[in-house]
Amino acid sequence: MWLSAEVCVRTEFGPGVVADLPAHIASLGHSRAFVVTDRELRATGIVQRVEKVLAAADVDHTVYEDIGPNPPTDELDAGSLRLRQFGAGAVIALGGGSALDAAKGISLLAGNPGAVAADADALWDAAPGLPVIAVPTTAGTGAETNGFGVVEDTRAHSKVYIGHYSVRPRIAVLDPELTVGLPGRMTAASGIDVLAHGIESLASRNANPLSRAYATQAITMVGQWLPAAYRDGTDLEARGQMMLGAHLAGHAMTLSGLGLVHGIGHALTAHAGIPHGVAVAAVLAEVMAFTAPAASAAYETTARALRVTPADDDWPGAAIDAVRRLTEAIEIRRPLRDLGVERAHLPAIASAAVTDAITRNAPRQPSDAQVLSLLQAVYD
Repeated sequence: MWLSAEVCVRTEFGPGVVADLPAHIASLGHSRAFVVTDRELRATGIVQRVEKVLAAADVDHTVYEDIGPNPPTDELDAGSLRLRQFGAGAVIALGGGSALDAAKGISLLAGNPGAVAADADALWDAAPGLPVIAVPTTAGTGAETNGFGVVEDTRAHSKVYIGHYSVRPRIAVLDPELTVGLPGRMTAASGIDVLAHGIESLASRNANPLSRAYATQAITMVGQWLPAAYRDGTDLEARGQMMLGAHLAGHAMTLSGLGLVHGIGHALTAHAGIPHGVAVAAVLAEVMAFTAPAASAAYETTARALRVTPADDDWPGAAIDAVRRLTEAIEIRRPLRDLGVERAHLPAIASAAVTDAITRNAPRQPSDAQVLSLLQAVYD
């Protein structure tokens, strides 16, 4: 099983640790680097900062920055062609979840000439990809902890999972300076994704003591630090704590898997183009209410981690109320109508969510009709 982590993640955390990239590249036996990032990141100056670090150490490198939000399979195919042309080297995944997911897929495809991203299901036993160093610039997806990426098959209007043990990042470089100044709306969207990772990991059918420990600590950190990071983009301590929380939640979900919140989130993104964190925020509390009969212990742990207690011993209810208050405080929760979802598309979205592989981990398995009812409840 690739989740047994034949490749372990080494974590480097602290302000300014991005300066150590050349040493990390050398530690993997390489002297060259292929940087994969998204097309919006250069405007922040972060790409230039990484380029200067590499150039100062005479590291031969190139930057592939044609990755968009929710990257489609053809962007991975184009990137893998560029990487094969560049040749052997370490792959630096720089950016948010989209860039990190794309970089893992590009690395794997480059090691398997002739393969394309649409062949994802056939690549889990493929030849190894090139080693990946992850440098997240948001505190959200935890993609630096696992060896798979979630990308969009635009022809099928669905998400596909592309991965392999070899492209689990060897090193995660967590530099909170790279997240300073992230706009409030992006901080809120990525932060609520961290919270959902923690909550769904606790409630997952495959939860275990280790995943629960990671998830509980992540939820505690989000509850304490997300409002501060949202209010002040320059609060380095809040940014650092959120980055660590995202990392811990990433480890939790890698061990346990997620559930229906992310099944619906993937479907909303694929069918309506809604940013992932925004989609998650739209349905998180309602999915918790639906799954509460099968996840009462997990939601009691969630409530305690968020430092709330119920007056009537209704721990799941206290957890759900706390989540609603947090999403309101960071102004992230919006009805589906306001997000541009067409009511006529709700049945297809519900069906896609139920058939998403990630939904199998949910503590209560839904029908299409139940998910449709849930979506209708959050539509207006």
